[in-house]
Amino acid sequence: MTLADLNQLRTFVVLYEMRSLTGAADRLHVTQPTVSYTLARLRKRFGDDLFRREGHIMVPTPRATQLFGPLHEALAQIDATVTDATDFDPTAFDGELALGLTSIGEQTFLAPIMTALAREGAAPQIVVKRLDASVAEEELVRGAIDLALTVHLMDASRLWRTPVRGVEYVALTSRHHPLPPTGPRMFEGRRFIRASSRGGHVFPGQALVEHGLIPQVALTVEEWATIPAVVATTDLVVLLPRHVAAVYRGWFPDLEMADLPWPGTSSPVALYSRREMNLSPAQRWFRRLVLHAVSSGEFTDDAQR
Repeated sequence: MTLADLNQLRTFVVLYEMRSLTGAADRLHVTQPTVSYTLARLRKRFGDDLFRREGHIMVPTPRATQLFGPLHEALAQIDATVTDATDFDPTAFDGELALGLTSIGEQTFLAPIMTALAREGAAPQIVVKRLDASVAEEELVRGAIDLALTVHLMDASRLWRTPVRGVEYVALTSRHHPLPPTGPRMFEGRRFIRASSRGGHVFPGQALVEHGLIPQVALTVEEWATIPAVVATTDLVVLLPRHVAAVYRGWFPDLEMADLPWPGTSSPVALYSRREMNLSPAQRWFRRLVLHAVSSGEFTDDAQR
């Protein structure tokens, strides 16, 4: 296979991930007409349109979807073969790395990540960007963020994903206003805080709706940061992940958790990045560091392709 052939296939893979001629051109550091020309040659080569324009989006055909997996993996193996990861020295890297976290992700995961960086003697410029589940996938694919931690499920064909922590929801309240034993009537007469599901935690809101508790919502907030202080000083109740409640209890000893009277789990928190062939040595190192820093041990560290 010639270098020209490899470049054509790389253009196909990047275009599949970006779904945009302009985005693919930016990623490949070429002009948009170059991507268009390469696409024309790919269409002739495979005897298929491969992508059809719908508005501003290049939507892959079934044939393109069939080709993407094998071609992506082949290119990733080539890149891994010619890239010597041992050349990367994290202690000498001072570039910027962008980490996408929700509000509660910042509160629960940022401390162990920064501790792990200090332990390795590394000092990159970490930029935490607020994760919005509705655009997180595109931000990862475009490279606006390097890594993301979220319960929101994203397209694994375009991204690398591995689960790091299971999510079980509990009720959190002040021990000065305790809940009765877990049961179907435990929330009678109690008022709730409802937080935004923008980061992907949709279960609490769904549970309030499904169990007829919306009329008991006294406070709705966009951010989770103020919730523990409010709960600690009022009789309000909030539904949230157990691992987050444990962090809040460390800050406010007067908080206590209670199990829910109904099943309360969601998809696990997962670590996402672009696929292997699109990562720099610094990004690969950062991904390994974050994975080990935040993993609860419930899942293997094997990458979920």
